[in-house]
Amino acid sequence: MSQASAAPLHIALVGNPNCGKTALFNRLTGSRQKVANYAGVTVERKEGHFETPAGRTVRVLDLPGTYSLSAVSPDEAITRDLCHGRIPGEPMPDLFVCVADATNLHLHLRLILELRALGRPMLVALNMMDAAARRHIEIDVPRLSRELGVPIVETVAIRSDGTARLLAEIDARGVPPPPPAQAALPDATELHRQVHALLAAAVKLPRPTDAIDDAIDAVVMHPVWGLVILAATMFLMFQAVFSWATPLMDAIRTGVEALGAWVGALLPAGPLNSLLINGVLAGVGAVLVFLPQILILFLFILVLEESGYLPRAAAFLDRYMVGAGLSGRSFIPLLSSFACAVPGIMATRTIQDPRDRLATIVVAPLMTCSARLPVYALLIGAFVPRQDVFGLLNLQGLVLFGLYVAGIAWAIVIAWLLKRFAPDTAGHALLLELPGYRLPAARDILIGLWERTRIFLRRVGTIIVPLTVLLWFLSSYPAPPAGAAGPAILHSFAGMIGRGLEPLFAPLGFGWQICVALVPGLAAREVAVGALGTVYALSAADANTASALAGLISAQWSLPTALSLLAWYVVAPMCVSTMVVIRRETQSWRLLAAIVVGLFALAWLSALVVYRVALALG
Repeated sequence: MSQASAAPLHIALVGNPNCGKTALFNRLTGSRQKVANYAGVTVERKEGHFETPAGRTVRVLDLPGTYSLSAVSPDEAITRDLCHGRIPGEPMPDLFVCVADATNLHLHLRLILELRALGRPMLVALNMMDAAARRHIEIDVPRLSRELGVPIVETVAIRSDGTARLLAEIDARGVPPPPPAQAALPDATELHRQVHALLAAAVKLPRPTDAIDDAIDAVVMHPVWGLVILAATMFLMFQAVFSWATPLMDAIRTGVEALGAWVGALLPAGPLNSLLINGVLAGVGAVLVFLPQILILFLFILVLEESGYLPRAAAFLDRYMVGAGLSGRSFIPLLSSFACAVPGIMATRTIQDPRDRLATIVVAPLMTCSARLPVYALLIGAFVPRQDVFGLLNLQGLVLFGLYVAGIAWAIVIAWLLKRFAPDTAGHALLLELPGYRLPAARDILIGLWERTRIFLRRVGTIIVPLTVLLWFLSSYPAPPAGAAGPAILHSFAGMIGRGLEPLFAPLGFGWQICVALVPGLAAREVAVGALGTVYALSAADANTASALAGLISAQWSLPTALSLLAWYVVAPMCVSTMVVIRRETQSWRLLAAIVVGLFALAWLSALVVYRVALALG
């Protein structure tokens, strides 16, 4: 039977965090991958497929990273259960590919030995061999393979030809014979002894760690310089969000305006014309224009993650975060929450201490997620002039940085209060593997950005478009009675909702238009911008005013109102998706209700104080 006609091969990638497993997965599958959840749990699964040079089809599963098959977190439990064949509906892989970092074998050999003890067909992908060579680490691969009793192939996942030996091994051998199974997994002492024996037999280490990494760590982990570097990195990220994105945003804005003009000229005046221009284009266009800023934010997060800096930032911040009632392990989930609170909350599964995990879940929605960015960008663009400060800094970027700092400050306060009133007597020792520094692979960064673009566009298609169409309907019907004064939207269902909510939000300076936008904003915060675009498009005689929303609100809103709305969104109640994931992770409706009510009250009081102070100073 030829390779091309052979049955598809099902393989699973297993490995420690930071071993290059995901980079290898990206190299093998490229864009032919999808992300979903395992049945009944919130742990993500990444699956893809590829063809070997001989034409064999391979289905590959990227399992969550784990240090051991003795699971201590939900992510590790998924990997353990799949390796044991305990996940209903998930077939046992034909082959396990255990990915190991060649520069850190003393840590990765433990998992290799545990997986070998299961007696499943497996091979080892010895990754980052180029980095090992630069560090003068000598690995006798044939000897190591004989000692382990499993095939070993060398890989460099960041290179275009870095998987050639792995693909050749799959074509040549297919599924290797399994190693003999053991009655039970080796205990910790036996694993430790076997690891040292393997290292002594096949690996020569010139020094415990790389001198270059040590030299960099001496600076980035320094009590003073480390804090300066971290603050400067975050500051640069928020400056770039405004400075770098402007040309792309202008191009998208011009394209949306041109499309609106073309549709307006093509269709006669009527409900369909209004739906497409004042509903779909006004709502979607107002949100789509902020995609470049969101991608720049993700670009920084991906680069920091791929470079090996994020675990160091977590270790560095541990001493400060413990004082606020968190731990260094909270840093990466909270940083992820700057992109979206949903994966940030899911990432808290790596926090072993239950109290620390709960505190991180509670404060994660206070991190300024990318969905708030369109609201911030709209209001900053409307009320903050585009000018330089000291010839180097962008004033709009400074304001944006201040809003992010405000969210962090509230998170620290709430975490401290939780520590004060719910003290924890457990220890908070932080144990993290610090991977070697590496240049981020452009391919992995581009794949990550493309994934985020697809997620954003999917939200546009599945959430924002339906909500803007619904809002257009609510804003257009019923028609105003004969002789009614004012815009027709005032007499619509949306106008009734806005005026009904206005007494609650009037003390904050919010008009009925803002009240209307807050409601669909609960589904996804960026929808608030699209809702404002639709509301103002239907409120104005000129149908093109939706394309100039920033100028419109700057003319009709006061500065205290704009500042009040910014303060509201710093703390704003979470979107529905975040509520769902908090309920799943905590298994508590009571806790979810307490967080939602607490954030609503805090947002309302914050906006009230800001509005009153701004009025007094104005």
